[in-house]
Amino acid sequence: MFTGIVTAIGEVVEVERKGPSLKRFAIACPYDAEGIAIGASIACAGVCLTVTALKPRTDGAPGCLFQVEAAAETLAKTVVGDWVPGTQINLERSLKVGEELGGHLVTGHVDGVARILKIDAIEADPDEPWGATARFHIRAPQDLARFIATKGSVCLDGTSLTVNSVEGDVFTVLLIPHSFAVTTWGQRKEGDPVHLEVDLMARYAARLAEARPQG
Repeated sequence: MFTGIVTAIGEVVEVERKGPSLKRFAIACPYDAEGIAIGASIACAGVCLTVTALKPRTDGAPGCLFQVEAAAETLAKTVVGDWVPGTQINLERSLKVGEELGGHLVTGHVDGVARILKIDAIEADPDEPWGATARFHIRAPQDLARFIATKGSVCLDGTSLTVNSVEGDVFTVLLIPHSFAVTTWGQRKEGDPVHLEVDLMARYAARLAEARPQG
């Protein structure tokens, strides 16, 4: 379980195809290897992946390399299969009991791929060290649009965000300057795909409504 509060930016440094439906990735991160167990879960751009190996970094930077594998379901539902060396991704370690829940409950099970339609830059505050705020207009897959509501939560590329508005299958979120400083959102442009995980409560509420007896 995660919170959608990104704690580091990682970089893909190795990609290895292990078969028609399996890819292995080595990701450089600032996390201390001593704090990561083999079998631990790390949200990589919002996708819950299992650590299968650890290695020291070779670039002299603090942290480690962790290895993960993506199988058929992950490759089909996400853009993980498009990652190449140099791809930067948002990272979050799994939530520990007793830690602060700063975002919302996130499983790391991506529901689908949304797409950025438009980015409205908002004038920067000259006293703000991180730059401008921006509003992102994002199109959700048709089958997921019903789970997205104004003032509700969504997880996009591993980032917990509040929905500002909804029109059909298009919704907007606002990214503050701090978010650009600590995530990969500053690299995003119009047309880019983003991993979407809908809010757990919205998913279960819809399921209960479907199961309610009619008449």
